[in-house]
Amino acid sequence: MTLLLILLLHVVFIWPVSESGRIDLSDQQTPPNHYYRPGDYLITAVVPLRTAMYPEHTFKFDPIHDFVTVLERNYQHVRAILLAIDEINENPQLLPNMTLGYNIYENSFSVRIPSEATIDLLSTGHWMVPNFKCGRQESLLAVIQGGAVEDFWQIATMLDIYKVPQLTYSFVNHVLSDQTQFPSSYWMAPKETPQYEGTVTLLLHFRWTWVGFIVPDHDAGERFARTMRTMVSRSGICVAFMQRISTLFSLRQQEFIEDVLCFLRQVTQRKANVLIYYGDLNSMLLLPHMLHTAEEESNAPLGKVWITTALWGFTLSNSFEYWDIKFFHGALTFTTQMNKKAKSQNLFFTQDEYFMVWSETFNCFSSSHRSSSKTWNVCIERETLKGLLSAWQEKGLSAESYSIYNAVYVVAHAVHAMITSTPNRIVMAKEDRCDLWNIQPWQLHPFLKSIRFNSTTMNEVYFDEDGELAADYDLVNVVTFPNESAVRINVGKLDTQAASGLTLTIEEEVIAWPSWFNQTRPRSVCTASCQPGFHKVVPEGKQMCCYDCLPCTKGTISTQEDADHCDECPEDQYSNGNKVQCIPKVIVFLSYVEPLGITLTFFALFLSLTTVFVFGIFIKYLQTPLVKANNWTLTYVLLASLLLSSLSSFLFLGQPNQLTCLLRQTAFSIIFSVAVSSVLAKTITVVLAFMATKPGNRMRKWMGKKLANATVLFCSVGQFGICVVWIGISPPFPELDVHSQFDQIILQCNEGSVTMFYCALGYMGFLAAISFTVAFLARKLPGGFNEAKFITFSMLVFCSVWVSFLPTYLSTKGKYMVAVQIFSILASSTGLLGCIFLPKCYIILQRPDLNTKEYLMRK
Repeated sequence: MTLLLILLLHVVFIWPVSESGRIDLSDQQTPPNHYYRPGDYLITAVVPLRTAMYPEHTFKFDPIHDFVTVLERNYQHVRAILLAIDEINENPQLLPNMTLGYNIYENSFSVRIPSEATIDLLSTGHWMVPNFKCGRQESLLAVIQGGAVEDFWQIATMLDIYKVPQLTYSFVNHVLSDQTQFPSSYWMAPKETPQYEGTVTLLLHFRWTWVGFIVPDHDAGERFARTMRTMVSRSGICVAFMQRISTLFSLRQQEFIEDVLCFLRQVTQRKANVLIYYGDLNSMLLLPHMLHTAEEESNAPLGKVWITTALWGFTLSNSFEYWDIKFFHGALTFTTQMNKKAKSQNLFFTQDEYFMVWSETFNCFSSSHRSSSKTWNVCIERETLKGLLSAWQEKGLSAESYSIYNAVYVVAHAVHAMITSTPNRIVMAKEDRCDLWNIQPWQLHPFLKSIRFNSTTMNEVYFDEDGELAADYDLVNVVTFPNESAVRINVGKLDTQAASGLTLTIEEEVIAWPSWFNQTRPRSVCTASCQPGFHKVVPEGKQMCCYDCLPCTKGTISTQEDADHCDECPEDQYSNGNKVQCIPKVIVFLSYVEPLGITLTFFALFLSLTTVFVFGIFIKYLQTPLVKANNWTLTYVLLASLLLSSLSSFLFLGQPNQLTCLLRQTAFSIIFSVAVSSVLAKTITVVLAFMATKPGNRMRKWMGKKLANATVLFCSVGQFGICVVWIGISPPFPELDVHSQFDQIILQCNEGSVTMFYCALGYMGFLAAISFTVAFLARKLPGGFNEAKFITFSMLVFCSVWVSFLPTYLSTKGKYMVAVQIFSILASSTGLLGCIFLPKCYIILQRPDLNTKEYLMRK
C-alpha cells in the first residue's frame, strides 16, 4: 500500500507534464551522473563535480538543474576514491579475499540531489524505496560526503537511522560535529577551531588590528563570524566591517548588483588592508566575479591581503579559465599538513583532459527504468582504468582529494581491524562466496573510533574523542603569475598537537606580499601607530583600534609603538625630552661652590666680620659713657648671639649629614632666642630705668643686672626646652627627596617633627612680639638712656623678615628653601646689628663729643 502511495505521488506531483497534460519524459533536463563499480562491499561517495544553476520552479517541469561548469579539480575527488580502492584491492594483506566497489553520486551543489542519492543507496534493486527488500541488498560499508552544510544535514539525518558511518571531508562548523547529535559521523578534515586561533595569532604577529570579514550568507558563515568576532576582540583586534555574500546558486541578478555595491563600499576602505575570508566553493565561485566588478566600478585596484581557513574551497591549478586569480596574490591560507611526498604532487589535468579521461573510463547510460522523481546517468567503470590510474598518479592529487583518499583507507583499515579481531566467522549466504564476512555498517563504529595507521599522505591518521581527524596545518602563501597560473608556497606551520599547546611558526622572509604593497609587510590599522613617547587613548564611541596618540606626561615613558599606557620611571630617574628613556636624576644640595652658595657665604662672612668689628669697638670703648650707659653685659651677649647666628648659616650650606641636620635648626632657634631675649631685656631695662627716676617709685629695687640676666636666661631656657623635646621625639635627619623636582634628587634635612619646628619659630616670634610691643610703648620716653626707638625699629625689621619667611619658605622647594632660611637669618641679624649698634658706633667713632657724661645727663 505504501509503495502504491509513493508511486502515485511521483506521478501526480513530480513527473513533468506537457501542455496537453501527458507525461513527457523528453522534457527532463540533463541528469547527474552515478559512477558505479561492483564489488563484495561498496563504499559510497556523494561529491560535487559540476556547478549548476537552478531555474525558478514552475511546477511544469522536473526541477532538475542545468549544468554550466565542470570543476576539474572536483573530479580529482572521484579519482582519489578510484586510486585508493584500486590500491586496496591489489593489497592482499589489507583485505584478503575481498573486493571493494563503489557508488559515486554527483550532488551538483544541490540540496535536493543528496537526498535522492541517499535514498537510492539505501534502496535495493532498481527501486528508490528504502526499507523495502524488493531486490538484492548491496553490501554498503560507509558513505564519504563532501559539499555544503546542507548536504551534511540531508545525508547525516538519514544515515543515522541506519547507523551507516559517514566520513565527511569538508570543513563544516563544529556544531555539526557533535557526537551526541550525529554519532555516525566522522570528520576527515581536522578541527576548525585551531585555525581560528591560528588566524588570531597570525594577525597579532603582523600587528594587523583593523581587518574586514567576508563570510557566506548562511548558518556556517554566521557561526564563523560570531566566533571570530569574539576571539579577535579578546585579542585587541577590531572588525572594520562584516560583509556577507550570497552563494552563487541562490543569487538573482538584482541581488548580485546590490551585493556588489555593498561589497564595493566595504572593501574600498583603504585602512582595512587585510580581509579574513570564510567561504566554501559556492561563494568562492562568486567572489572573483564580485571583485572584478567592484574594481571596474571603483576604477582602482582592490589590493588586499586575504587570510582564509582550510575551508577555502578552490584548489590552485596550473590554469584558471573562469577565475581571475590576480586578486588573491599574496593570500595566506591554512591547509591540512601532509608529508613531503604528498606535498610535492601538485600538478593537475586540464578540463579537456578530464573529459577525455572520463569518457575513456566510464560507459554512461540513462537509468530510465527507475521509478524516481529524478533519473541518473549510470556510469559503469570500464576495464581500462588501471593504466589511467598510473598516469593520474604521476600527476598527483590536491590536498582535499588526499582527505578523500585517506577516508577510503580509514574504512578499509576499520574492516581489517574488525575481521582480525572477530574470533568466529559469520557465514553469509552468497553464491560461490560462503567464506565472505557478513559485515554490517553499524559494526564498524568501534573500530573507526580507535583506528590508527600510517598513511602515504599523512604521518599518522586517527580520530580524537570528538570523532575528528587529528592533524596539523601548513600556512600557505598563494603566488599568482600574469599567465593566470599560481603556486602555493609553505611559509609556516600551525602545530595543534604540541605539548605546549597550539603554536604557529612563520617564515616571514619567504612570504610574497601583494605587488601593490611594494613587497613590504602591509599595514592594516585604523590609526597610524603611536610612536614611542606616546600612548593610546580611545575616544568615546569609537572602537579600541581607532585611538588618539597623546604624549607621555613628565616622569613617564613608552618605548614601544602603540603603547596602551606610559610606564613610570623609577623614583631615582626621570624621563628625557622625547619620553622614551629614563635618565638618572642628579643629587643636588646648596653647595658652597655654586653662585647662590658663594653669595650667601660672602654675606655670612661679611656679617660675621662686621659683628666682630662692632664687638671690638665696644670692648675698646668700654669705659666711655655711652657703652657703660647701655648695660655692657647685655650688649656683649647680644653681639655674641648675632655673631653665632651669622655663623650658624654655614650649617645650612654644603652636603647635609646627620650632625648638621641635627644642629642647624636647634642651634639657630636657641641662638636667635638668646638674641631676642637680650633685646627684650634691654627694652625692659629702659622702661625700668625711666620709672625708677620718679621719686618714691618701687621699681627702683628691680634695677640692676640680675633682672636683665634672669630675663635672658629664662627666655632662652624655654627655647632650649623646646629643642630638647624636639630632638627627643623626632629629631631632624638627612633624606633624599625624589619627588619635589622632576629631574633632581634633593639631598636635604628632614625636620623630623614639623610641629616642633613651627613651635620653635613660634616661640621666637612670641619673644620678638613682646619685645617689639614693649619697645614701641617706651619709644617716647625721654632720657639719654632710652634706646627704645632703635629697638622698636630693629624688632620691626626682625618681625617683617620672619613673617615674610613663612610663605616664601613654604612656596619653594629643594635647596632654595635652605637659601630662604639663610637669607632670613642674615637679614634679621643685619637688622638687629644695624638698628641697635650702628648709631652707637657712629657716635663712638665719628662724634666723640657726644660720648660724654654731661651730654647724656642733659638728654
